[in-house]
Amino acid sequence: QVQLVESGGGPVQAGGSLRLSCAASGRTFSLMAMGWFRQAPGKEREFVAAIRWTGGSPVYADSVKGRFTISRDNAKNAVYLQMNSLKPEDTAVYYCAAKPGVSIYIPLSEYDYWGQGTQVTVSS
Repeated sequence: QVQLVESGGGPVQAGGSLRLSCAASGRTFSLMAMGWFRQAPGKEREFVAAIRWTGGSPVYADSVKGRFTISRDNAKNAVYLQMNSLKPEDTAVYYCAAKPGVSIYIPLSEYDYWGQGTQVTVSS
């Protein structure tokens, strides 16, 4: 089992920045692929970013490319999402997810473990 706890969400004005963190415990974190997803009110949960266990070659949704950066620290069992130039359309609950494996995964159905989410609200 893997437990994931997100933090760092909150209200922010458009153009501002937030850094989300996801703390993992349980199985060996360094062998897990990690992803960030988000769900806005009335919408389906969607992919934001993913990173493989080595930390290399991250992948981003087109809507956040150039503004968001995913990173991880295997020594701290943590993954991060730095969000810059935030827009009102980024408002959502953000979830981190984990999957044992050496690849990088985009579909949410690939992920085995999920956190409870952290709310990000961007005002115009």
